[in-house]
Amino acid sequence: MSLNINKLSIGIVGLGYVGLPLAVEFGKKYPTVGFDIDVARVAELREGSDSTLECSSEELAEATQLRYESTTDAIADCNFYVVTVPTPIGDSNRPLLTPLRAASET
Repeated sequence: MSLNINKLSIGIVGLGYVGLPLAVEFGKKYPTVGFDIDVARVAELREGSDSTLECSSEELAEATQLRYESTTDAIADCNFYVVTVPTPIGDSNRPLLTPLRAASET
């Protein structure tokens, strides 16, 4: 299977402190969909504002190929997915994968 770079579409799942900066960087060069289940978070990013201050308004504006979505239909046609959800550490110092599993089921 060969990849046609002209049809590349990247889906970033989770727009927190890891996902948003990653989505912004990809969105500067490639069609990118930033997905988050938090509708309010998606709304603020669409308005060009990041309340977590991970990215400035200028950085968000530079990502001209990035769009923000809160429905799974919006990422269904992406070629690549990067899942950036929290993986807290449990009592035995092992990662708790529940958030990752939940994101994968979405």
